[in-house]
Amino acid sequence: MRKWEDVIDPEVLRNLSGDKVIGLDLGSRSGKGALLADGKLYTATTPTGVYMQETADRLLTRLFKQSGLQMSDIRYIVGTGYGRISLQFGAVPHQIVTEISCHALGAHFLNHKVRTIVDIGGQDSKAIRVDPRNGKVAEFIMNDKCAAGTGRFLEKAAHLLDMTIEQLGTEALSADAPADISSQCVVFAESEVISLKAKGISRANIAAGIHIATARRVRNLLNRIGLEPDLVFSGGVSNNQGMRKALEELLGLTISQVKLDTIYAGALGAAVFAQRSARASEEAEEYSIPS
Repeated sequence: MRKWEDVIDPEVLRNLSGDKVIGLDLGSRSGKGALLADGKLYTATTPTGVYMQETADRLLTRLFKQSGLQMSDIRYIVGTGYGRISLQFGAVPHQIVTEISCHALGAHFLNHKVRTIVDIGGQDSKAIRVDPRNGKVAEFIMNDKCAAGTGRFLEKAAHLLDMTIEQLGTEALSADAPADISSQCVVFAESEVISLKAKGISRANIAAGIHIATARRVRNLLNRIGLEPDLVFSGGVSNNQGMRKALEELLGLTISQVKLDTIYAGALGAAVFAQRSARASEEAEEYSIPS
């Protein structure tokens, strides 16, 4: 649990309302949840299961346990991410919003000056340009046709090195001569990793090369929409320090430090959308009441 003022950018804090709402971001690898209530932000995460509704229900259980609330206290729910289509929440008003819009708005509430977002998830990567006046998406492009430049690629590469994806990022930080992995195709890049292992190249240097190759794919996306500071890194890979270092060095920009783990940026954005939807619904009800 965090107080809003300890997490949210002070410039946009006044835009939050008193409505108790939930945002759920169901990614291909993990689900994230954010609950806004009484000036506090509650967050939860869980691995994505076979059935998205079960993943959402686990997140809700964890959020309610932390906050002491129950479903009847919630004014509105917004779902986003890979599994947003299939969600149902009974009598509680709810809707779905694209993850691109949710990541943009969530990042805006963490740093109101953000203009560019790099979002790397399990199955795709996105470059998003944001209007700093309102947190709306100005332009975006995504890589969802190939696993290169995604968490899935890092996961497969880590497996080839007998490491977890968390260990892969940490190992990359100790490289002294990053390996050159030039293939843009995951299949060929895997072959390169196997060849580098056979040549006796250290795991640290191979790990660093993997992150640099992934960062190049992301840079290609950013080149197509334009790169502007401030830069926020979100998505499931955003805690990977090897990836963060590779991006900063390749892009020549420092990634903004915010006060919330940015794996929750999409869920936070969804929760803010939920507050706005709750207010819009209330205003519509008031307007429709006969005088």
